[in-house]
Amino acid sequence: MTDLSDIHNTARPPIVTGREPSLPDPARVRRIRDDAEAIDAARTLADVFRPGASTRDRERILPWDELVRWSESGLGGITVPKAYGGADVSHATLAEVFAILSAADASLGQIPQNHFGLLGVLREAGTDAQKRRFYGEVLAGQRLGNAGPERRSAASPNVLEGTTRLYRTPHGLRLSGTRYYSTGALFAHRVPTRALDDDGRAVQVWVPRDAAGLTVVDDWSSFGQRTTASGTVVFDHVAVSEDDMIPLWQLAERPGLYGPKSQLIQAAIDLGIAQSAFEDGIAFVREHARPWIDAGVARATEDPHLIAEVGRLAVDLEAAREVLREAALTLDGIAARPVTDASSAQASVAVAEAKVLTTEVALQASEKLFELAGSSATRAGHNLDRHWRNARTHTLHDPVRWKLHLIGNYQLNNALPKRHSWN
Repeated sequence: MTDLSDIHNTARPPIVTGREPSLPDPARVRRIRDDAEAIDAARTLADVFRPGASTRDRERILPWDELVRWSESGLGGITVPKAYGGADVSHATLAEVFAILSAADASLGQIPQNHFGLLGVLREAGTDAQKRRFYGEVLAGQRLGNAGPERRSAASPNVLEGTTRLYRTPHGLRLSGTRYYSTGALFAHRVPTRALDDDGRAVQVWVPRDAAGLTVVDDWSSFGQRTTASGTVVFDHVAVSEDDMIPLWQLAERPGLYGPKSQLIQAAIDLGIAQSAFEDGIAFVREHARPWIDAGVARATEDPHLIAEVGRLAVDLEAAREVLREAALTLDGIAARPVTDASSAQASVAVAEAKVLTTEVALQASEKLFELAGSSATRAGHNLDRHWRNARTHTLHDPVRWKLHLIGNYQLNNALPKRHSWN
């Protein structure tokens, strides 16, 4: 993951706690039963989110009310296994849901990403009792938002190493550390985080948002994905229940799909950003753009060079969409059987291929928008630059150059990808 510590700064006064997330009324939370209902719920929410997306981005209006709607839609529980009361939708449906929501509002599309990534960890490493409890909370509309990596330091040279500790005291387990890039934590009802236990093993601690000693600081000031509130989380000797700890270290010892699933969602978010940029570019050309003086045509939509560029972009967008769907179907096939070292690697490679294309098309579409639409599209009032800002920010999560390395190393040397959330 690219070091994003410079994105956090003191350009504006941070909000230490902000508005506290209230518990949703379970009676208002829909219980989604299947894939078709999940897609329908996503489209309904997208229609609600889309009209205010530009204003929320421009004025950095945090989407508290929109997330209440998200909780009530029941989408938070769509990956819960059927045995625990969920719809257990396919990976293909999960990717489509995220692409739909991200095309409407890229920040609102990203906020639940960690929610589902954490549910993936729970599925593979949680106990039955933990699954019943945490899945039950999620099906009741509660949201998860992780406390992300630490800033780079001598003690934290990469995202998998850090100084956050879960340690035993005479009074029980305690958690201390400071985490950054914590998408969704401000809005969450639980804030899981990675820590090392007394034996130096990686664990994941699912901390209630209202726990004493937990502080969420709204200091996210990136130029893109502005309303994800991906700020700082501080754990100051937080009391932790044994039942709220998941042995993350076990996932590195056996094959699984929690990493590919997390990356599939990231790719779907980028696809949604690309789709939105493409649609806004087309609309602007149709409604506002003028043809170039040498084109010899009455309307910009008749410019042969512009038409060809739109055609090229449409092909690239469709290619990314189809490769993403192929990757999701690959995960569905692998998940239907016991996951092996080979199939886990196959999943990571398939998703990496999709991530390369969705990253490229998100950046290409959001940049090409201005070339097609002309200089008038750069006016601040249109706020069309939000698509590029969102694409550029979100695609920095995990470098595409390492996706290409992963794919090439697998093809050339039969090297299996390492197991973590970014593969």
